[in-house]
Amino acid sequence: MFRPLKPYQLGFDVGLAVLCVGVRVPLGSPDVALAVVIIGMGLALALRRVSPALALGTAWVFAIVQMAASLQPDVANLAILPVLYSTARYGGRVLKWVGLASAVLGALSASLYVTLGTYFAGMLGTVESPAPMSVVVTFFAYLFAAIAALVLSWTLGLLAKTWSTARESRMLQVMAEHKVAVEQQRNRIARDMHDVVAHSLAVVIAQADGARYAMAADPGAAESALTTISTTARSALADVRVLLGELRHDEPTAPQPALADLGRLYEQIGASGLPVEVVETGAPAALPAGSQLAVYRIVQEALTNAMRHGEPGSGATVRLAWRPEALDLRVSSRLPAHAVRAVGPGHGIAGMRERAALVGGAFSASQQAGQFVVAATIPVSDTTAQPA
Repeated sequence: MFRPLKPYQLGFDVGLAVLCVGVRVPLGSPDVALAVVIIGMGLALALRRVSPALALGTAWVFAIVQMAASLQPDVANLAILPVLYSTARYGGRVLKWVGLASAVLGALSASLYVTLGTYFAGMLGTVESPAPMSVVVTFFAYLFAAIAALVLSWTLGLLAKTWSTARESRMLQVMAEHKVAVEQQRNRIARDMHDVVAHSLAVVIAQADGARYAMAADPGAAESALTTISTTARSALADVRVLLGELRHDEPTAPQPALADLGRLYEQIGASGLPVEVVETGAPAALPAGSQLAVYRIVQEALTNAMRHGEPGSGATVRLAWRPEALDLRVSSRLPAHAVRAVGPGHGIAGMRERAALVGGAFSASQQAGQFVVAATIPVSDTTAQPA
């Protein structure tokens, strides 16, 4: 029933009510009944925000007391206007409509009270008796004026509540959009981190194993392997620093890999013991930066998986088939004999599929005739491309 208010809000409402009552009471010399009505309306004014329902009930009680005591309308009755405003502004669904009904019923009651009171006073001879038609005209004039004032106050409260709700909805929408953007950024960084770390560690492990076996028979090969390990580790460390920096910024702090970097990737993978055959057909077209990054990361992840799970020494084949409307990418590697590789929900396959989808492409990964095949179609047009 009671709404939580800040201390300054409650203090303002109580102070305003006390001020209004204090200003009204000295005007003339109100009798006891009128003083009670004035104080009651001040109480309703004080309760209008902390408890709109209680304020409305209080206003009704003292309005009935006023009519029962045959008191004339008083300036204190203006407290009903902010009370009706509060029922629509702060009240729930039921209280809102109760406030509207109270506005209509209050206007009707006040109009009947004023016009019939004047008519019966004329019949009793205390004042000049008005004509019946005059009473009807006066009644409707009072009724329309009272409905306009009371319903307008209620309507203003409803408009204020609607505006406040719309503003809160906009704020929630902005917060939700920001949260989605942050989550997308985190997912992108997680994909890049997985690609960089998984690829680099696979190269380092392969080179370290090769160096260990070749150390006694071919020290030169061991030195070359250690050089590759050092270069790969330094490159991975630089990439990881960039990704960690992106956690503190909205935009990438360094250029992302592109198609021109695929040659260096092939050399790095080949130096790690996985021969890479590249077959490119068709006329290359200009791809947007996001699409180039998607192609690079898909090739990188597919070759890294081939190096980790493929048949040792069998190599991998990368096919790039350019068409006017799209680039068809296919990376295939032979699996060990009788091996079955599941396409699970890990970061690698899921990340490649999401990268292709983000630039409007398609992706598939499957086992075909003893080979594991990763295939992707990347649109050449940038109309559907989005930053990866």
